[in-house]
Amino acid sequence: MGRFARGGAMVGALVLTASLALTGCGGDQKKPEFVSGAQQTGAPAAVGSTDAPSPQAVAPLTVSPADGADDRPVSSEIRAKIPGGGEVTKVVLATADGDTVEGQLRRDGSSWVPSKPLKYRTRYTATVTGTGTDGQTHRGTSSFTTMAKPKSMIGSGLYMFSGKTYGVAMPVVAEFSPGIPKKDRAAVQKRMFVQTDPPQRGAWHWLYNGTQAYYRAPEYWKPGTTITVRLALAGIPLSNGRYGNVDRVATAKIGRSFEMKVDNATKRMTVYQDGAVIRTLPVSLGKKSTPSSSGTMVVMEKKESTVFDTRDEPDPDNQYVTKIDFAQRLTWGGEYIHSAPWSEGVQGRENVSHGCVNVSMANGRWLFARTLIGDPVTVRGTERKLVPGNGWTAWSMSWSEFVEGSALPVPEGGAGPAF
Repeated sequence: MGRFARGGAMVGALVLTASLALTGCGGDQKKPEFVSGAQQTGAPAAVGSTDAPSPQAVAPLTVSPADGADDRPVSSEIRAKIPGGGEVTKVVLATADGDTVEGQLRRDGSSWVPSKPLKYRTRYTATVTGTGTDGQTHRGTSSFTTMAKPKSMIGSGLYMFSGKTYGVAMPVVAEFSPGIPKKDRAAVQKRMFVQTDPPQRGAWHWLYNGTQAYYRAPEYWKPGTTITVRLALAGIPLSNGRYGNVDRVATAKIGRSFEMKVDNATKRMTVYQDGAVIRTLPVSLGKKSTPSSSGTMVVMEKKESTVFDTRDEPDPDNQYVTKIDFAQRLTWGGEYIHSAPWSEGVQGRENVSHGCVNVSMANGRWLFARTLIGDPVTVRGTERKLVPGNGWTAWSMSWSEFVEGSALPVPEGGAGPAF
């Protein structure tokens, strides 16, 4: 069982393109909260009249951030409300220099979200246009200024690279250092956007200490899925006085279906591709004093050649320095699938490892050439259960258990995209 420090955060590029309108209380969708006053003329004068039409004031929209607001977070969203309900049709956010910010309305109509963080210490003007349930056009503006860059920030990471292809069990993994306080997780989760093509519902699950959050669907991703992620964290204010540091973005692809299932009873690994068995391999798992973990893990890291150094283990019997070939990490604690020529004589019959899944040199090479980061590995029948958070453990629980870890309510079948 090897030991290595956890990898750094992985960041990619994201472009969000959907644009949805808000509807008022007269429609089936949720009423918006959108923008500030305008004047409209009333009905024309009667035929033959020489009097000019009398102007009628249109009830103003209410905009947030409010006009004149100062020290607003760079994560601010534009909210507005049309009195009596209606539909917001256009939002323009611009600096005093005329530079505009792209953005889009949330699907639930609650706000307009800039597609990138606002700039620090910058004055913005939001101009909103909408149609009321009375059929009249409402317009309004609000100018506000963002805060200076805060000194106390929270670190963040995204374990996904843009342009990469992952296995069907690859969760979206957000990491925070220090962890997000429990009372702040709902607000942070609202700013963590995931879209999939083809569409698949999903949910977030927070680890107990708030250092990581996983996003997955009820089942493995469909092969060929494109996953687009934006952790819109820059400027989010937290209750501990810290602020989010940066936005993390990535667009990645899901490859073919490839699963590895290990049974301690038979000491065999069965390998499936696209649902069909393509090979069965003999294995040796962890001995009783250092058992392998039972649960569903994913391949987190691949190294064709590395060195396992466990000389800091308290038990002298578990201390060694060994060169390892075809290593595929499954847990942060140091469980791997790897070739082990020294145990080939007992593979399929006896467990002798320090917690890893031992395979022969030939089988290790064969697996290594075919796996992707994010491929699922399920081990069953061992003396130890996989500990949540020891690796990307998003799939080592039922869907009902998984959604219990969300900071926001999850609709049956999972939440859809925000936009």
